Amino acid sequence: MKKVAVVILNWNGRPLLEEFLPSVMQYTVHAGVELVVADNGSSDDSVEFLQRAYPQVTRIVLAENYGFAGGYNRALKEVDAEYYVLLNSDVEVTENWLLPVIDYLDKNKDIAAAQPKILARQNKTYFEYAGASGGFLDKYGYPFCRGRIFMEIEEDRNQYDDPVDVLWATGACLFIRSKDFFDAGGFDASFFAHMEEIDLCWRLNCRGKRVVCLPSSVVYHVGAATLRKESPRKTFLNFRNNLVMLYKNLPQEKLKRVMAIRLVLDYIAAVQFAVTGKYANAREVIKAHKDFYDNKRVYRHVRQENLRKQTQDCIKTIYPKSILAAYYLKCIRVFSKLQGFN
Repeated sequence: MKKVAVVILNWNGRPLLEEFLPSVMQYTVHAGVELVVADNGSSDDSVEFLQRAYPQVTRIVLAENYGFAGGYNRALKEVDAEYYVLLNSDVEVTENWLLPVIDYLDKNKDIAAAQPKILARQNKTYFEYAGASGGFLDKYGYPFCRGRIFMEIEEDRNQYDDPVDVLWATGACLFIRSKDFFDAGGFDASFFAHMEEIDLCWRLNCRGKRVVCLPSSVVYHVGAATLRKESPRKTFLNFRNNLVMLYKNLPQEKLKRVMAIRLVLDYIAAVQFAVTGKYANAREVIKAHKDFYDNKRVYRHVRQENLRKQTQDCIKTIYPKSILAAYYLKCIRVFSKLQGFN
């Protein structure tokens, strides 16, 4: 068994591999560390490029595109390591990004997963949307980060450089113990992409495991390299997966109220899409709700299992108020101004 496996999931991403693999190779070649590229059914020449340019990189070739969630689930079953590092193909890593995080996890056995500080590749003085300096949820399931609330992205002035417990660590660069990944059931493959890491980390939190952000490690992420921002497909996945995640993980006493409120809020979002001319996105919000309620029964046994294995009643990394109210009514635009965490 290797100590660490850095696993990059690729789908038709040869240009990204050409651009970003050099930094990964430069700063990730250590004893006990294996670099793996899992190809998710690419139709381009990614696999041939890897064979030719990086023969030392382990390759896993999947038969088709199983999405981020399903692709990693299948690939990681073929990787024997104590720790997995799930790394997006559009991430530039830096010196000392890897081993200090592994050392921290070695010394803190109650931590199941971690992420570094994620900065924007296009503007390296700002946080990147997908993860920033650690992720949280509010009481209604809306995700936000230290350094990013909705589309308001903060400049990194070292204001969030302390290690902190979070609800979720970004899938753009996710460190996780292999045992905890499989014990928690891995990603929900039905998500395909988007929010699968939040769902997994919520399960870990509920089962008494810690998830942390360690900002002493820094990487730079391009983001939106496979689905452009506000694409109808991305809108559907975000809204549908968020509903599934809430249903699977909310305690019984909160479920009915939260789902009712989300129904109203999501339809308001659909109206907002429509009045701004994004009719396809508005339709996808409605489609997401229909898909969830049509298939709700499929997730009933998963919900029951999650509740049965839950050991924590109060998840301190869930914001007990509404981030929508904080942002739109109180005009709070930066994480440090939020109040109310336990």
